[in-house]
Amino acid sequence: MNPVLEQTWRDPPGLWGTLCAIDHKTIGKRTIVTAFGFFLAAGILAALMRLQLARPENTLVGPDLYNQLFTTHGTAMMFLFAVPVMQGMAIYLVPLMVGARSVAFPRMNAFAYWVYLFGGLFLFVSLLFDIGPDAGWFSYVPLSGPQYTPGKRADVWAQMITFTELSGLLVAVVVIATVFKLRAPGLTLARLPLFVWAMLVTAFMILFAMPSVMLASTALILDRLVSTHFYNPAEGGDALLWQHLFWFFGHPEVYFIFIPGLAFMSSIIPTFSRRPIYGYPAIVLSLISTAFLSFGLWVHHMFATHIPDLGKSFFTAASMMIAIPTAIQIFCWITTMWKGRFDLRTPMLFVLAFFFILVLGGLTGLMVASVPLDLQLHDTYFVVAHLHYVLLGGAVFPLFGAWYYWFPKFTGRLMSERLGRWQFWLFFVGFNVAFYPMHHLGLQGMPRRVYTYPVDMGWGALNALSTAGAVMIAASVLVFIVNALGSRRGGALAGENPWGAGTLEWATASPPPPYNFERPPVVRARDPLWEPVNEPPAEPTQVVGLAERVREALVTTVVDALPSHRLAFPQPTVWPFISAIAVTVMFIGSIFTPWAIVWGGIPVAIAVTLWFWPKRRETMADLAVEKRP
Repeated sequence: MNPVLEQTWRDPPGLWGTLCAIDHKTIGKRTIVTAFGFFLAAGILAALMRLQLARPENTLVGPDLYNQLFTTHGTAMMFLFAVPVMQGMAIYLVPLMVGARSVAFPRMNAFAYWVYLFGGLFLFVSLLFDIGPDAGWFSYVPLSGPQYTPGKRADVWAQMITFTELSGLLVAVVVIATVFKLRAPGLTLARLPLFVWAMLVTAFMILFAMPSVMLASTALILDRLVSTHFYNPAEGGDALLWQHLFWFFGHPEVYFIFIPGLAFMSSIIPTFSRRPIYGYPAIVLSLISTAFLSFGLWVHHMFATHIPDLGKSFFTAASMMIAIPTAIQIFCWITTMWKGRFDLRTPMLFVLAFFFILVLGGLTGLMVASVPLDLQLHDTYFVVAHLHYVLLGGAVFPLFGAWYYWFPKFTGRLMSERLGRWQFWLFFVGFNVAFYPMHHLGLQGMPRRVYTYPVDMGWGALNALSTAGAVMIAASVLVFIVNALGSRRGGALAGENPWGAGTLEWATASPPPPYNFERPPVVRARDPLWEPVNEPPAEPTQVVGLAERVREALVTTVVDALPSHRLAFPQPTVWPFISAIAVTVMFIGSIFTPWAIVWGGIPVAIAVTLWFWPKRRETMADLAVEKRP
């Protein structure tokens, strides 16, 4: 531990330091924990729904509250958990994997977290005050329009979208700039860890997809608050425009969640197979092609509309084509495990479950890609089963594996292997018991988003079985929480690299110091920790000469990661937090009066100006860096 670098790079202590923090590890952990908190809250809503549906003609929850429950559950899972938790993992791990001391734009990264937190709290506080959104997580018009949803429920949903998408876009910019400009020397694009490749691809997808849903939700707010007619056919608008704008974002969003899940797989499998990943170029190309193809699938969700049949056939073909890149990655992983020395630990159990569950979800996805079958299954519980098999199987199972894998990096301690296996089997069995019966319910005609059903429909037994599976999932999550909290304090000490992994995040202490690396490494291979060391080394193995009393980092070129120049990073400040509060007041106020944008913009402008106002100490540090050779 270097005390001078520690003093230079650490965030201030105490409550004030909490508000000023800009360390990417602090912000990453906050994002992960916050996302998991929203996951628990959304899970409680799901448990209430399953209890309501456990038997026919149940009266536990009324129709109005049930509408709010399923809308808030879906919205929280998609916008407040699934995407942010993946970005939180990227915020924490990407700088460590590329050998950087910080993320690019650390203050903007902190601002993005506060905006995300306030947006999520706004959604759940609205639910507590009985103004939670109730038109579904996709908020279709005209149901969400002023004619059919008076009051502020739909406005809450639309403005929550603005919060989360703004945060997501800012984090995407941070990740892209970090990967392109802050890599360690020698870490060329051809040597990037597959985790970093996946997060880079995801960040670019977010940049292109999220503006679509922000535009759609803003047009909805304008229709509701200032009487525009973007979605009103009687005045020249088009209700179908909402579906096009939303699903142009909505289907790539599935891959915002899915591609990081693939990244976890490509990190865990080589480590526990004790060999480098097989087919590295094929996996990189598969990630990129998946991103491109995901933008050509949005009509997959609109087969029940009056789109021409010829157009639907093209989207059917694209929906089937996108399975090919994922299949290539699966074959590469199987080959890696087949030729390696297999070590079956808890992270690998979740990896193996991924293969089983994702294949089932992918098969049902190919089924609903067929227009005639989709017309029969549209808006039934078959689609609910497919959605959860793809998202939970393709993302949450790998995510749990990733948490067990990187928990030593976060805390310096190992999670309990025994409790980890209990959690895995409860989750795996409970998941299939909960969601597999929904396929049969859908085939029997049970529609989505109904709060009850008559006895003579014959759906009671399968719904009761599904509820029993949900109870097992809840027990699994409880075991995970107990394991995580207990291991954080009393788990076995991990050391720097407890798994013997080959990537750079394991080249520093666990947990890492505020400056990440005392001397940033020089990289000569894809798995630098697995490469034999020449004695003496043929070239420098570390970067020397960076200042210790200034937050100074090395900037490198985009393609070859050649040293370019030094850069002095900003100090911690409270202004990102204050700016986020000002933006929150402006956004929430705007759902009550359009004048909130005008008057609320003034404190936002003041806060942002003071955020960027240079302090003398920072200015002198910048000048000192520029003058150095």
